[in-house]
Formats: sequence, structure tokens, C-alpha cells
Amino acid sequence: MTIRFSDFELGPELLKGIADVGYETPTPIQSKTIELLLSGRDVIGCAQTGTGKTAAFSLPILQKIAPGGPNPQALIIAPTRELADQVHKSIVDYSQHMPVKTVVVYGGASSRFQEHQLRDGVDILVATPGRLLDHVRNRLIRLYDLKFLILDEADRMLDMGFIPDIEEILSYVPRQRQTLLFSATMPPAIEKLAHKMTQDAEMVVAGNRSSTASSVTQSVYHIHKNDKYAFLLKLLKQNELTSVIVFTRTKIGAGQLAKTLIQAGINAAPIHSNLTQIQRERALDGFRQGTFSVLVATDIAARGIDINHVSHVINFDTPTHAEDYVHRIGRTGRAEATGIAITFTSREEMKYLKAIENFVGHSIPVAEMAEAPQRQEAARTKATTASKEDRAPKETPAKRKPSRPARPEKKAETAPAVEAIRNESPPQRAESQRTSSEAPRTTPRSEHSERQPRGRKSPRQQRMSSENAWTRTQPATNTQDASWAKAYPPATTRAATSPRHFFLRDEVEYLN
Repeated sequence: MTIRFSDFELGPELLKGIADVGYETPTPIQSKTIELLLSGRDVIGCAQTGTGKTAAFSLPILQKIAPGGPNPQALIIAPTRELADQVHKSIVDYSQHMPVKTVVVYGGASSRFQEHQLRDGVDILVATPGRLLDHVRNRLIRLYDLKFLILDEADRMLDMGFIPDIEEILSYVPRQRQTLLFSATMPPAIEKLAHKMTQDAEMVVAGNRSSTASSVTQSVYHIHKNDKYAFLLKLLKQNELTSVIVFTRTKIGAGQLAKTLIQAGINAAPIHSNLTQIQRERALDGFRQGTFSVLVATDIAARGIDINHVSHVINFDTPTHAEDYVHRIGRTGRAEATGIAITFTSREEMKYLKAIENFVGHSIPVAEMAEAPQRQEAARTKATTASKEDRAPKETPAKRKPSRPARPEKKAETAPAVEAIRNESPPQRAESQRTSSEAPRTTPRSEHSERQPRGRKSPRQQRMSSENAWTRTQPATNTQDASWAKAYPPATTRAATSPRHFFLRDEVEYLN
């Protein structure tokens, strides 16, 4: 018997909104969850990506809240801005015929605009943890009337990065509430922590836990890390790759890879947390509309981004966490559609691939690849060079002339006069030096050895020379008088035309 949405206790306005969206029959996770939530139970839901988990918790909330209150009655927390914005749009579509006001708040957007929306009243609030706490601390959001608390992508919300924020948020919400946790993967440690946050929660699993969608064809290429780009470019130039998401491990890697693809003539756009919210929305909207055929992203786009026409998902870097692999390849093959997931794995990433295979419960087929394009070209060049060397005639090395034997070093001979001077005693050497200095020069100097006259002295040099000469000729009675006479000679002996000495001349005349 086929179950329909009309079989649940849903109002006519809500059923009309569901029909307008295009939903006809509920998915397995929706069938198991809606009835439990309508009965007031806490639920921990785990299902494959693209199976409608957002509608599974949104529809019962829209049915049970009473619109028009000043404070939010349902709070949905998402780990990323993109997921929060997508959940908000889905709830707006479901409640288009209902007087329900839904508001989304996240970082990177104008907080003043969000404050105006919150002051006008809100029924369902969708938020990221950081911006939610900012508004709560500023008393713009009061969670006194909260009836539903939902953690979307609960495995990421309960990891070590978000636990302090989640614990602070729980301190503001009432104890009597319904708590819902949904994710595509639920490791045992996260499941144990989820049970502590809930009260007698029902575990709902649709399909195999931590499994991938059967509609996605998976393959892995063992390739050197330096050859990944060349092989990616070769794949992207094929006609069947019309809408591709390429996942990288880092934000810098995503930006550099997108820039390189654009330079190669491919319409690509990056999306990562370093971009502004406007840039991220522009990249997603362009990818949805077909303006960009390739979206280079980090793991912020791996969770909850619902784009139906994605044909391929390429893991440029093998995910370090096995859970991220399930969420990445879940961007294709959504809503029972077919898709292809390709993973590039280098020798250094083999340990991550083994962890992924253990997590999903099966081995990923290895695609056949003779050689990467760069290595093929290198091997071809090397073979061509070797063949040319074989065909070229070998030249015999030229014979080298024998080197001459080294000449024996000759001992320097000492002149007899020098030797005689060395043998003289110090008194004899001093007497000979005095006699040679007093003896007249007998050998005339050559014409070229004559000392050349120096250039003419400047007026200042001539003046200073005359002053120094006058100072040396004056008798000095004592040391003090000699220093005074040298510093201040009489004005009559100085050049009166020198403006530099006007002050000294006047001063000496005054003292006299």
C-alpha cells in the first residue's frame, strides 16, 4: 500500500504547499519520522543524502506550531550559511499558504537587517551557531517559548568545533521541548552524545547507516599528486561532464584550482569560507543556472546543498574523514537520479581511501588508467631523445697532449749589498744610514722622475698657510699664551676681506 502525505494529520494549507512543491509520496525517512514527531517523540534520524530529511522534520513543525507569537517556537541550527539558507527557502515553500514567518540569521550578512526582522516577530528561526549566540547575548532573540530544537547535520554540529556553542545554546532553551537530530552519517560516538541531549529519543534509520546512494557510480584513480591537474583538465574537456563539483581539501587549494581552470578556458567558480556571502551566493546561483559548469568547493558545499542537475562529483583531494566522502558524493544522484563520483588518490592518500572503504562497507572500484598525461608526455620525450642519441654517430674523444713536467723552483738569490746590510750590527747600520743621507746625490734624476709641481692653492689655502706661518714665528712665553696666540692672532695680520673672520677680528680689537 502506497503512503501519501494526506494519510498523515496535516492541515489542508500545508498539503496544498506540499503539492505545489511537487511532492507526491513521502520517502522512507519521511514516512518513519513524520508520525513520530506528530506524536511528540524525540527523534534521531539517519538517512542517505538526497532523501528529503528537511521535509521530514519541517512538515510536523509547521503543523504543530501556533503562528503569530513574538518569540520563535522552533529553532533549526545548521553548520553552514548555505545549508541554513537552503533550509529556510524549503520551509518558506512548504508554508506558502500559511501565516508562518520564518527568519534565517547567519554570519557574513548584515546584522542590522536581521535585527529588524527579529523585532517584527518570528515563528521559525533558522540559524548558524555563531550569529545565533550574538543575537541571544544582545537580547534580540528570546528562546523562552521554544518547543522544537532541530540540529541539521548533527554529526558535524556535535563534533569538537561546535560543542561549546551548542552547550551554550542549550542553556537558553527550556527543558520541556522536542529535540530532533538528522544527518546522513551518525558515528557511534556522536550517536552516544545525541542520546544525552534528547529524552527517550527514537532512532530512525532509512537504508544502511553510513552508506552511499546506490544510484551513484563510484570509481577511484591512483594518480601521482603532481599529475592531478592535467588529468582533471582532460576529464573536464569531455562532453558528458556538463555540471561538475570538484572538492578540494583546503580553501587556498580551491581558489588556486579555480583560477587555473579559468585560465584554461573552463567556466569555473570557487566557493569556500574565505569568500563573502555575496560571492558565495553568486557562485551557487551561477552554478544552478548553468553559468558555471564547474564549481570548485571545500567541504562547506558538501552538506545539504541541493542542486539537482549535478552530473559528476570529483574528489580532487581524497577526504581525510570518511564521513565527508559520503556527503561529498551525495551532491549527485539526488532524489533517485543517477550520478558519477570520481576520486583522485595519490600514494600519500592511500590511508584515507582505506578508511573510506571501511566506513562505507565496500571497496571502491579502481578505474583503469595507463598513465597520467604529464607522465605520458615525459616518457614520450625521453624515448624520442634516446632514439636520437642511438642514431647519431658516436664521436671519438680527441687525444690530449701530454703535459710538460713542472719546472723545479729556483731559490731566489740575494744581492751582495743586501746580504752585507743584514750582517751589520745595529750601531753600524745606523751609522751607514746617517752617512748615506748626508752624502750628496751623485746620480742625476731622470726627466720622468722629476717631481711635478702641484696645482695652485686656493685663496683660502694661501690665507691659512700664512696664518700658520705667522703663528709659528711668534715667541711664546708659556703654554697658555701660545694657545691664545694661535687661536686669536692680531687683526692686522689677517686678511680684512675675509667675511669668515669678521667676528674674531672685532672681538680681538675689543679685548685689546
